[in-house]
Amino acid sequence: MGRKTKITKEMILEAAYELLEEKGIGAIGIKSLSQKLSCSTQPISWQFGSMTELKKELYAYAAEKLYGGLKEEMRGKSAIDAFFVSGVRYISNACDHPNVFRFVNIDDPSDTIGEQVLGDGSIFAKQLDDEAVQLFTKEYDIDPKLIEKTVRDTVIYTHGLAVLMMFDHYRLPKEEACRMIYDMGVRMFSSIIPEDIQNHKP
Repeated sequence: MGRKTKITKEMILEAAYELLEEKGIGAIGIKSLSQKLSCSTQPISWQFGSMTELKKELYAYAAEKLYGGLKEEMRGKSAIDAFFVSGVRYISNACDHPNVFRFVNIDDPSDTIGEQVLGDGSIFAKQLDDEAVQLFTKEYDIDPKLIEKTVRDTVIYTHGLAVLMMFDHYRLPKEEACRMIYDMGVRMFSSIIPEDIQNHKP
């Protein structure tokens, strides 16, 4: 008689992520997970206690899948380059992983991870805006409030375009969408760092 496979927390989260990727958050339940893992519901209940707790951990797991390594990718680059790197990743995630992107960036996170986890910060502060502002503030002697507004407005544009890119009937080629956020960023930042932004090469 063969040994039973031990169902680990990592295995459950990966199975949940795969269901999320394929069908969206509505497809994730204790029965669908147990079927995917070919196990009873007991290991899932034992590891997480409830679906609410599982979805909280899935939120962090999925966010890491989408944005893991991004800080390292931005490190050492100019503020302009780092900001556009993050924008390209954001658009790419919406195109390549629409169901995961929706769960992490579109759905109300208080429904998933709770207000006590979110704290008081704006959702934009959770999407690398703070780091972008810090990069520009270090590099340029400009009023931080002006930088915050410019970053915020560029992020709002990028977010709106990313939402459209989630849907096949609205979707542009990914390269065109990335070019659009670059062009918008150039227009936004030309008012505060005109020389650097106009001489910048994408």
